[in-house]
Amino acid sequence: MKHIFFKPLSIIATIVMVISCTSVTDSDGGFITMPQEDLKDKIMGAWALQTIGVTYGGPTEFRYNKRIIPDSVDIIWNDTLMYHWMTRSPGLYDDIYMDLTFVEVFEKEGLDAPASSHGKAYANAEYWLWHANQQGRYNILNGIEPPESGHWLNNPHADDIDFQIEADFAGIMAPGMPNAASAICDPIGHIMNSGNGYYGGVYMAALYSNAYVLDDIRQVVEKSLAVIPAQSSYYKCMRDVIDWCKQYPMDWKKTWELVEEKWGEDIGCPDGVNADFNIDATINSAYVIMGLLYGNGDLDKTMEISTRCGQDSDCNPASAAGILGAMIGYRAIPEKWAKGLELIEDLDFKYTNISLNDAYGLSFRHALEVITRNGGEVSEDEVKIKVQEPVAVPFEENFPGYKILERRKIDKTFVSTEETEVKIDFEGVGVVLTGKSHNKKFSEVWFLSDDEQTMNNFKLETEFYIDGELATKNVQPLKYIERNLELFYKYELPPGKHELVMKIINPHPDVTLRIGDLITYTK
Repeated sequence: MKHIFFKPLSIIATIVMVISCTSVTDSDGGFITMPQEDLKDKIMGAWALQTIGVTYGGPTEFRYNKRIIPDSVDIIWNDTLMYHWMTRSPGLYDDIYMDLTFVEVFEKEGLDAPASSHGKAYANAEYWLWHANQQGRYNILNGIEPPESGHWLNNPHADDIDFQIEADFAGIMAPGMPNAASAICDPIGHIMNSGNGYYGGVYMAALYSNAYVLDDIRQVVEKSLAVIPAQSSYYKCMRDVIDWCKQYPMDWKKTWELVEEKWGEDIGCPDGVNADFNIDATINSAYVIMGLLYGNGDLDKTMEISTRCGQDSDCNPASAAGILGAMIGYRAIPEKWAKGLELIEDLDFKYTNISLNDAYGLSFRHALEVITRNGGEVSEDEVKIKVQEPVAVPFEENFPGYKILERRKIDKTFVSTEETEVKIDFEGVGVVLTGKSHNKKFSEVWFLSDDEQTMNNFKLETEFYIDGELATKNVQPLKYIERNLELFYKYELPPGKHELVMKIINPHPDVTLRIGDLITYTK
């Protein structure tokens, strides 16, 4: 059932309206009183503009790596694009249906739902996952529970963008309360990330939270950074971006160059090592706040800059636009962008039973509860929010002091019944072996029919030894949504030369195992 609360007005008119009906008794740990309709409007703006942003940047996602999307490349928009993507390529909205997984757990179990419930919900979902999310899923399905499932020793993708793109819900349900948002992030973000990857989500949630109660986007960006430990490289990168934006206020491309030069190397994600591809949360968060700072409240400019920065060019404008939405609200979304919303607001996001209209209502109810739990009050028509001064979350560091030593191409395929053991010599304190198992009968296992999937329940069992000692036993599922992203990884080894031995325990005539590259690290 459709329940659109408002129709779009101009941005300036709505900002003036929100400021005029919001009273602040104390800017430092004091209270802000807000009509419930305004809170609801901001929640709707956050979800709606996140959806608009991911649609806007979708066609260029990871097509421009280590390079700006040129001005000569048009970014197309019309009022049917969201409907097209929602009905024909719904996987684009992984940013949102991942958020909604956790929102739904809160709705079913309450706001005290444990990390295990959130982890179980996403690990057993039917949607495809990648990077830290997929490794977190694999870990949970194979007995490694949160927070260990997101720790860098168990997840080579721990610094990736994953929690950053799905932490929106935590900020949306904690208006003006960034520390409450951080508390929501803690158990959920550590399901799949740690360190800088976790900080990406914490910072995004704080940006949403502060955007409810501040009317200057630059102040939102600056103040929210206080939730991140100052000694972290994530904080230092965001601080650089803020400073460079001040130094080059009319030249976002100059700031982009400086970010790329200083922060453009990805050492964790095996796909990004010595490659143009970079899904690291740090640099992609930089692109989000570049859009916010150089956009300076202008929605078109905010999304365009976050998109043209490249790399994860759908997730970054989604975050930037959603944060701006929490500030300006649904009614202030310009008609150019809002016109297509009515076509899709009652459509359930793929893999969920939740539509945008449902998300508006769920987050509104959750926000009211978070407000009361954190010293605020909810009356019939108003909310009284106890505004929080941001406090830094605990310091975490992934891959401390690590440097890439070598990426060696092996590119060898094993027919498991013919060859069941391989030995590889390497040197360093860490090692990753990329590759995957494969069903010889089918070229693309994720497009199989139900009957064909029977074979893909098979899991190739492997053992890995380092210097003669068993390091781990792994399974390599053929089923795509259960897959292991890397064949093997091990960190914190003694410096020096090592021998890695892989053994296939249960060979199958229809299954091959391909080794891609060997990545090694030094300190």
